[in-house]
Amino acid sequence: MRKIFVLDTSVILHEGNCLEEFEDNDVVVPVAVLEELDRHKKGQLTIHYNARDFIRAIDSLSEDRVFNGGVEIGPGKGKFQIKLEFDRAKEVLKNFPENSPDHRILNTAFYLSEEYQDKKVVLVSKDVNLRMKAKSLGLIAQDLTFSQVEDVDNLYRGVRLIESVPAELIDFFYKDPFELELSALEGVEGLEDLKPNEFFIMRNGSKSGLARFNSDNQNFQRVKKKACVNIESRNAEQTFTLNALVDPDISLVTLSGKAGTGKTLMALAAALEQKKDFHQITIARPTVPLSNRDSGYLPGDINEKLDPYMQPLYDNLDYIQSKYGKEGWIKDLQESKKIIVTPLAYIRGRSLSRMFFIIDEAQNLTPHEVKTIISRAGEGTKVVLTGDIYQIDHPYLDSRSNGLSHVIAKFTGQKTYAHVGLEKGERSELAELAAGLL
Repeated sequence: MRKIFVLDTSVILHEGNCLEEFEDNDVVVPVAVLEELDRHKKGQLTIHYNARDFIRAIDSLSEDRVFNGGVEIGPGKGKFQIKLEFDRAKEVLKNFPENSPDHRILNTAFYLSEEYQDKKVVLVSKDVNLRMKAKSLGLIAQDLTFSQVEDVDNLYRGVRLIESVPAELIDFFYKDPFELELSALEGVEGLEDLKPNEFFIMRNGSKSGLARFNSDNQNFQRVKKKACVNIESRNAEQTFTLNALVDPDISLVTLSGKAGTGKTLMALAAALEQKKDFHQITIARPTVPLSNRDSGYLPGDINEKLDPYMQPLYDNLDYIQSKYGKEGWIKDLQESKKIIVTPLAYIRGRSLSRMFFIIDEAQNLTPHEVKTIISRAGEGTKVVLTGDIYQIDHPYLDSRSNGLSHVIAKFTGQKTYAHVGLEKGERSELAELAAGLL
């Protein structure tokens, strides 16, 4: 049965090119959505770009039929139609009397479900409350699913623990140069479906060694503990992290884990260790507020408004400065533009050549946003995404639909990519207890 998808504004602000994703089904946009898009079309944030992209897309389809019967979206696609207002249905009016844009969109979906008995009408929204309201009226409602990761709880970790490795093989881990052929571990459990640049903790009782899988040579190479600008790794995961960050053959690194595992600190330390190899070190993060107020409510000029969002990055740089010991070193790099700390919105349109580019809190980006960023990486650029896929501040993203999860799922198995899922917190005993107990 062909479907009619009724789009809420949140879907379009999340994915400006979403019209192409509904296969041969029809797409309806209530006129209330156009009114909301009109209020979002001016600005420099991603939602503003998405609003403009969608408006341009429907303008390219513009015919009289867009309001009367619909117009084909493209070959093999369904029809697109804008629906004008219907009188408020009694059931909608009774339960949701406020004349808000959400309720007008809900009313359109309700009327269409009554009008088209031969088609399944589905309200698509990133807004959980609107989906719940629709379901209370007996409507079918769903999230935007085409960019979601199916099994996020079993997402690639990048690190494996292999028990019962023969003790004599682990002894090889401490000889230079260390290379252990995959064939030498024949019969050891847990070595199936190996990925390029996957990290391993090889253990036999109290003996253990750290290694990385080289898919070209089909062998394991020792991973040594390393320090970058006097920042030392404190556990195996951080050792793996620094190994991936300083490898010139790996151009994309993702680091996931809860707060306090050292994701951002390791990325910054590795960048500073290699500063001579890159034209610039750029550290960016999305400015997603933790409340309904955006930065416009904050006092001061644009830099003062954005400082609260950037402060965690400055805190990490201050910590590195204190460990490195050279007075004013970080400040000098910032003044010479060797290091730039910036909101991610200001990166759009820039050329990313010979840059060590760290994107912090990447779980607050959409899949389309991370695609836009990574696809702009020029020759000699290294991109690092850090974040916690379960700690999301964006109102329309979750662990399955955010950009960080999307990148991990899509890039797993690529030779120029490495991922480390960090689990052990290293801030303090109190911080670790709070993370576990609260």
